[in-house]
Amino acid sequence: MNKAFSLLFLILSSTVFAQQAKTLQFKEEVFDFGMIAEDGGPVTHEFVFTNNSNRPVKILTVQASCGCTTPDWTKEIVQPGKTGFIQASYNPKGRPGYFNKSLTVTTDFEPNPIMLQIKGQVTTDAKPNESDFSVANGNLRLKSSSFNMGKVLIKDEYVVRDFAIMNAGSKPLTFTGTYVSPKYIKVETEPKVIPAGGKGKVRISYNGKLKNQYGFQSDNVELHTDDETNAVKSFSVYATLEDYFGDMSAEELAKAPQMRLADYSFDFGKLKSNATVVKDVTITNTGKKELHLKSIQGNCTCITASAAKTKLKPGDNTTVKIAFAAPDRSGTHTKAVTIYSDDPKNPVQRVTFTAYVD
Repeated sequence: MNKAFSLLFLILSSTVFAQQAKTLQFKEEVFDFGMIAEDGGPVTHEFVFTNNSNRPVKILTVQASCGCTTPDWTKEIVQPGKTGFIQASYNPKGRPGYFNKSLTVTTDFEPNPIMLQIKGQVTTDAKPNESDFSVANGNLRLKSSSFNMGKVLIKDEYVVRDFAIMNAGSKPLTFTGTYVSPKYIKVETEPKVIPAGGKGKVRISYNGKLKNQYGFQSDNVELHTDDETNAVKSFSVYATLEDYFGDMSAEELAKAPQMRLADYSFDFGKLKSNATVVKDVTITNTGKKELHLKSIQGNCTCITASAAKTKLKPGDNTTVKIAFAAPDRSGTHTKAVTIYSDDPKNPVQRVTFTAYVD
């Protein structure tokens, strides 16, 4: 009886170990940069891993969730027991506030990718130089022609960002207090009167729950002033909206839906200009609850993408049809399709592709 029990315990222990062991064991899969200065230049972190498998492993691709993150990685084959790295560099310039970015790591060992994450808070404590205000709107000067809110979670609270402004005119610039914006965006200026050569800020408050859409969003706001050159100033407000999951327990995460893509990158090859090509990418729900695809977006008007169905029961799959219309411009084109879902671990995943246009 004791021998039988011991044998059963050994089998169960081995099974649990096999389930827990990872091919590439990272020292950490999430890194927090903490507070970093906007004008301090790019910051870098290396995710170090060990090859725990019994065969060589090669990193095929590392895809960053935005252009502000530049990845690098071990290009050589990593032998069993040896170490390698995935490097992430984040450029905070022009990106004040909180950031949370992902790296999708694909290997030749298995189709399921490894997800790494960097996050932090970009501060703007340093006083801006006058030369930083390069965008003109009448006598008002700004650092950018638009207000970028970055990531906004779909929850009933306002995300607040401040954007520095300057009066480049020879007279005081007065904001009349009239602001035109959607109901989910609030606009304030401080101070209400900026003296000639003085600086102030525009405060944008954005409510993701009231907007209630997913992915990249663009809206318009107007600021009314007494500027003789251009009294009504119009600006775009950008935001990328994602689901809010709150603090989920390990048990809740284990029972949650999981989105898995069959392909994270592909090549359409050589195309003639104005030709249209199509690729089907399979999505599978490997989780325990129904998966909802919230939004599918291409990063240019040359892309159309849609799913055959947007609700997947556990174990079910669907295809996303990606159509690319080759532009007139010749050369290599790199594009991406972003898929938003209610997978709490990886709610935002990307498929990148390349094509060469003759």
